[in-house]
Amino acid sequence: MSAELPIGVFDSGVGGLTVVKEIQDLLPHESIIYLGDTARVPYGNKSPETIQEYAIQITRFLVAKKVKAVVVACNTATAYSLVRLRELFFLPILGVIEPGVGAALEANCGGTIGIIGTVGTIQSHAYQNALLQAKPELKIQALATPLLVPLVEEDWLEHPATDLILKEYLKVMIQEQVDTLVLGCTHYPLLKRRLQEIVQGRMKLVDSAENMAIALQRTLKSHQLLNPCHEMGTTQIYVTDFSPRFQALAERFLKRSIGHLERITLG
Repeated sequence: MSAELPIGVFDSGVGGLTVVKEIQDLLPHESIIYLGDTARVPYGNKSPETIQEYAIQITRFLVAKKVKAVVVACNTATAYSLVRLRELFFLPILGVIEPGVGAALEANCGGTIGIIGTVGTIQSHAYQNALLQAKPELKIQALATPLLVPLVEEDWLEHPATDLILKEYLKVMIQEQVDTLVLGCTHYPLLKRRLQEIVQGRMKLVDSAENMAIALQRTLKSHQLLNPCHEMGTTQIYVTDFSPRFQALAERFLKRSIGHLERITLG
């Protein structure tokens, strides 16, 4: 395994690009191959077996591209497929849940840990089980917040409706005296500033994308796979269905022009 090889990252759609952005910022010399499974998004309303099959297909595609590690930048896919992917593929495979859980445990000061995410992620109990496995006495408040992804994708980050919805969702967390809030969806880091203004220091926010990049850096270092080159890395983006809207969203998430997108077929 060569350290000069790229990193593979995948998600059901565009949200995983928040993870790509954090990797680019933390590891600027690493090249990235990203696959957004836009033809089959969302994953949250699919069965665990279907999500696992999608994840295997995507990982096969990335391995064929000769990546040195794979990041599952989707909470739902991490919850239902990470264990199976690690059984099938012999390279480092990371999911977004473990780094988020570790960061939440470090940040927590003895109060309740809150989790917000898609319906699929919350119903999987992946965050809840991992937290309780590490600390059985923890009090956890998990809440599905399905309206947030559409708001992010509509670029309503500063819209009054977004504030109203965030405040309504956060009422439960405030009532339960949550002191650490896990943003359990890769779209949610784009709402971080608004969330910070609403909670006014009452909760520490755990950013899944940021902690995923940190975990990747540690993993690459431990496997001696950090790219020794000093040139800036490249990012190549594949999708399973192309739309101009994806390109606009991708450039907003990455805060840069992405150039050419390539459409591929899986399965």
